[in-house]
Amino acid sequence: MPVIAIPACSKPHDYEAAVERAGGEILRLDRAVHKPADVIATADGLLLPGGGDVLPSLYGEAAHAEFAAAEAGRDDYELELARRALEANLPLLAICRGAQVLNVACGGSLVQHIPDQVGTMVNHVLREPPHAIAHDVWVTSGSLLETLMRETLDGDTCAVNSRHHQAPSALGKGLVASATAPDGVIEAIEDPSKRFCLGVQWHPENFYRTGEFRALFEGLINAAREKTR
Repeated sequence: MPVIAIPACSKPHDYEAAVERAGGEILRLDRAVHKPADVIATADGLLLPGGGDVLPSLYGEAAHAEFAAAEAGRDDYELELARRALEANLPLLAICRGAQVLNVACGGSLVQHIPDQVGTMVNHVLREPPHAIAHDVWVTSGSLLETLMRETLDGDTCAVNSRHHQAPSALGKGLVASATAPDGVIEAIEDPSKRFCLGVQWHPENFYRTGEFRALFEGLINAAREKTR
């Protein structure tokens, strides 16, 4: 069974349940115990979960007034995990904050507060219930995301939940946008040169019971399974 490493976060249950239902085994990471180099050498895949904002100085900007920091030490730890995973071509699924970490790890920047920098045409923060549909995203034809979600897409459209006030801005090296919201906010990124490297801004793990986004986790597990052979 492929082992998927997941850094600590405030609400781990749904991430773990989604991975387990897709056929993976969880390695719960402790920053004080699991060094990134060892994680990448031993795990079969990596999932970067949601959480607080990435420190803007890490991508060369001053903090917006709405900046809400993640737990101390988390930025450096997850950025190193992401960079090492990319170097090793380790299958990687990044969710919400995780997608932002992925973009910054590749040298990209972030929209720090969507309402101020993009506008309020689309509600990107709908917290309750966690699986409530907030808006549609348009998925890029030929992308990994489109391949994974092909059977459940409505044309090129997918309905998603949403609770993020930040998003990728300038994309990091090697990354391409594979989904956007109607207001132009980038909702998914991927690196086509990698075995499996996908980041999404919504929370597919919240649908683990009903399976609308199971294909994303199955994609991670299948890629991790190939790595073990």
